[in-house]
Amino acid sequence: MNPVLLDNNTHRDLRIVTTRGAAWGDDLMTTPVFLSELRSVQAHYPIVFQQADNGPGMQPVALLGLRAGENLFLDARGWDAPYIPLALERGPFMIGRAGEQLMIHVDLDSPRIGRGEGEPVFLPHGATTEYLERMNAVLAEIHKGVVALPPFVAALLRHELLESFVLDIEAADGSSNRLAGFHTIDEERLAALDATALAELHAAGWLAAIYMTLASTAHLPDLIERCNRRLLPQA
Repeated sequence: MNPVLLDNNTHRDLRIVTTRGAAWGDDLMTTPVFLSELRSVQAHYPIVFQQADNGPGMQPVALLGLRAGENLFLDARGWDAPYIPLALERGPFMIGRAGEQLMIHVDLDSPRIGRGEGEPVFLPHGATTEYLERMNAVLAEIHKGVVALPPFVAALLRHELLESFVLDIEAADGSSNRLAGFHTIDEERLAALDATALAELHAAGWLAAIYMTLASTAHLPDLIERCNRRLLPQA
């Protein structure tokens, strides 16, 4: 990675490729998701938890594939779902600090950096484009999500609401695959919570997030079906 502070002088001609595909780094099995987007995410993707890369906590992720490096929502036309999670939509942009101030940085090593093609980041006179305004809003939402996540996960762990799960999958071509290393909401434990615990979760705004996460696992069969459609010969 080569993150640098974005500015309208140095990067006045910067363009970003917004096409979706493996060539631009979208061939991911999972992507982090945040509380504010769970309603949109759960409509299309299974949401599970995995060990966070940068600490001992757990991170909710959208499950995009069944194997490492596999994204079943990518096809020849691009992204096959109406909603793209924020962590992927942000493209090559990220939040960085200039002193105490949060500022937009851009990864100049990203394959999305256009060479005369893609969405312009700045207008000719230096003002921000609608595209950059959108990315700024996405990054702001991600920042809020990062801040909100630790107390939510702490509550799940305190009430012992996360359980590991293993899913054995037999694909249409006869191959077998085991999905492991993830956690989901323990439905029985959730049902056994007393009124005080439920009131606490509700007051914090977490109860709805828990139920949306739980409901999203209904998309696991859809994910398997996407896998099978790729394996079977098309008529």
